[in-house]
Amino acid sequence: MGFGRRTITGLIRTQNRQQQDWTADYRFYSQDRFDDQAVFDLVRQILEVQLERTQPLVVAMDDSLLRKTGRKIHGVRYVRDPLSPPFHVNLVRGLRVLQVSAALPDGSGAARMVPVDFQHAVLPPKPSRKASAQELETYKLQRAQRNLNKVGAERLQWLRQQMDRSGSAQRRLIACVDGRFTNSTVFEAVPERTVLIGRLRKDTVLYFLPQAQPERGRKRKYGALAPTPEQLLQDEATAWETVCGQACGRKHEFKIKRLKPVVMRMNGGAMPVQVMVIKPLGYRLTLGGKLFYRQPAFLVCTDPELPVEEFLQDFLWRWDIEVNFRDEKTILKIGQAQVRVENSTQNAPALGVAAYALLQLAATQTYGKRGAPDRQHQPKWYRRDPQKRATTNELINQLRIELWASALQPGHFSDFMTGTSSTQKSQKCEFNPAAALFSCLA
Repeated sequence: MGFGRRTITGLIRTQNRQQQDWTADYRFYSQDRFDDQAVFDLVRQILEVQLERTQPLVVAMDDSLLRKTGRKIHGVRYVRDPLSPPFHVNLVRGLRVLQVSAALPDGSGAARMVPVDFQHAVLPPKPSRKASAQELETYKLQRAQRNLNKVGAERLQWLRQQMDRSGSAQRRLIACVDGRFTNSTVFEAVPERTVLIGRLRKDTVLYFLPQAQPERGRKRKYGALAPTPEQLLQDEATAWETVCGQACGRKHEFKIKRLKPVVMRMNGGAMPVQVMVIKPLGYRLTLGGKLFYRQPAFLVCTDPELPVEEFLQDFLWRWDIEVNFRDEKTILKIGQAQVRVENSTQNAPALGVAAYALLQLAATQTYGKRGAPDRQHQPKWYRRDPQKRATTNELINQLRIELWASALQPGHFSDFMTGTSSTQKSQKCEFNPAAALFSCLA
């Protein structure tokens, strides 16, 4: 809600406390006085209340990078810049974070993702060249334990445990991930009553289920060799199915192929899965322009009986977690706080993400799942579909209006020196100061 850089000092200045002692504000983060797990658990429970009893909780899990420049910040290291071009990989300093967002359907097929978990996934510092063999062995062990995939599997297990403790043991959990988490580390740790949907490599080796088991010896896990996802895409003998899905604000018709049930070596053939191949969608940059095509998508689901419509739609909702990251890092400036110690680097951004989640829930309860604040005072050149949901900037400006409008509408300007009589009121301002302020902030 403040202006300028989103730091702890900026928050103190917004509260007009810059002339007071500020040590308690920093100790709030450094001494771990903020329980982010309790806040996110409350957000999840409020979100589940708005779902039907038999409706599963669909979540999306993804990682992001908080850029840093300091060399003494806990957990900071050089990582690959995700914005670098594919032909030239750049390195930047930053903190790797992991977020889980839950989908809140609006009834039209679309959904809004609300953060329900936020964790650092930092690796231990690399020992020096003169380190002993024991120190190197300890470093390798800690690095394996803090691997991003391992942390992601632990967060899904923690989320499943929290749902069981809060009375949602019968509600299924559907987790959608990208190709980074579609590996053996995550697949082998999928908790009970949890379905995992992820992107799959096009050359993944698949097997059909074994037709018969031998009378003696070890039981077979794999049957005949099945076509890879890329071979399934190019197989003309397999017919395409048409499935409708909500994406980018409107309905689309997707052509898909499915292969089920099959097993993979990724999870040791422990459970059968189903594979979906999505044909590339065509699009035009201009009306009547050349028809371009996107890349095909290869998906895998750990539940071979999950309906195809739900399979596709749940994964389409996953994209909204990228919208969460954009709002958190560009609007709320998560990660700008100048803190260094371990507790502060976790609690400071977690508090900002939790506030973002509470803002989304408050807007849903106030304006409905598809509603928005009053847009009557928008500029004439600002064209927007009134049916679209409220943006984060609109919600923040509405919060500022509700908190500051009363202080920006004085009854008169008697404090200013004028040449008129003391018994005569000064001339009123012709424009509304509050409307002028919030118009320039929009």
